[in-house]
Amino acid sequence: MTERPFTILCLASELKGVPFIQECKRQGCRVLVLMPDDKQDAPWPWESIDQHFAMPNISKQPDVTYAVSYLMRGQKIDCIVALDDYDVATAASLREHLRIPGMGETTARHFRDKLAMRVQARDEGVQVPPFTAVFNYDDLRAYMADVPAPWVLKPRFEAGAIGIRKLHDSEQVWRALDKLGDQQSYYLLEKFVPGDVYHVDSIIWEKDVVFTIASKYGLPPLTVSHGGGIFTTRVLPWDGEEAITLRGLTSELMRKLRLVRGVSHTEFIRGYEDGRFYFLETAARVGGANIDRMVQAATGIELWQEAARIELANLRGEAYAPPEYRREYAGLLTCLSRQEYPDLSAYNDPEVVWRVPKAYHAGLLTASWEQSRIEHLIASYAERFAQDF
Repeated sequence: MTERPFTILCLASELKGVPFIQECKRQGCRVLVLMPDDKQDAPWPWESIDQHFAMPNISKQPDVTYAVSYLMRGQKIDCIVALDDYDVATAASLREHLRIPGMGETTARHFRDKLAMRVQARDEGVQVPPFTAVFNYDDLRAYMADVPAPWVLKPRFEAGAIGIRKLHDSEQVWRALDKLGDQQSYYLLEKFVPGDVYHVDSIIWEKDVVFTIASKYGLPPLTVSHGGGIFTTRVLPWDGEEAITLRGLTSELMRKLRLVRGVSHTEFIRGYEDGRFYFLETAARVGGANIDRMVQAATGIELWQEAARIELANLRGEAYAPPEYRREYAGLLTCLSRQEYPDLSAYNDPEVVWRVPKAYHAGLLTASWEQSRIEHLIASYAERFAQDF
């Protein structure tokens, strides 16, 4: 009897993970994609998708459980994968319900719920900014009395800097909570720590971090999200003190958050006052904002492709190891543009390897074997972007 191919169901709230889908198909899998109705016209790699299914909201329960359970009546699904941060919890819930192996709901909370990841990290001895849940008002009053303002009020389940508010006194906190009403418990309050923000992108196999690359943002993402400006990031010197420390912190954190295998994107802040690294947040998925392209430009590692290789190695009971990679450098910058399709032809240095093909956005990626060259280009391009776009 011919062995049937593995069937992979991808949950995709957004057009993401194209290399993941392509790698699964290249390795002989059947690939199913569940997407929202309004994403059906996106440029998906249709040649690598066996079937796609659409519904108004792929996160709404119990609708999505009903829909996937219905699919299971006619075909066996071996693996459920989240392609977007918003799909991580849904995928975990479906795995639990359908008894499909993979990350369950408790571990998914450590990589999706900003409160859960902080509690777990703090309880395991990881340095985090002082925070409190928004449950009990006496606890809130005690927190605000003990921890000096300013604070940030953060939604527990949003991605990145979305929905975060900076508050400067207790009256602002109470008024913000009044407006939230019954949604208050879906937020946390945290001390605002001024500092430089870093990100570490990693591959994990059987609880070991087998690949990491450390990078540093220009302006913190929260600053760009709230105040505008140029988003930049660049790879840190591989053997520098910051990169070595961040790689060690990330390896420790992944063990303590119980990630068994997969790809993660983790952020830390280094406080200006004390110089210490504080854990900010993490996600069990490939980083957004084209960071995966930057990683590939510097190393040759395509994180989405490796995520697929990890899933398939696990299904087949095989060992996984990342491919050999370069230890070079890359930098990325992006901003909103006044022009629908901005002219980037003047940015023609040989290190420019890719330009962002998105309306009303200006952005490009640089790569070089020389870290100082990337630093120079990112700094000079950021000034020119501010004037040009």
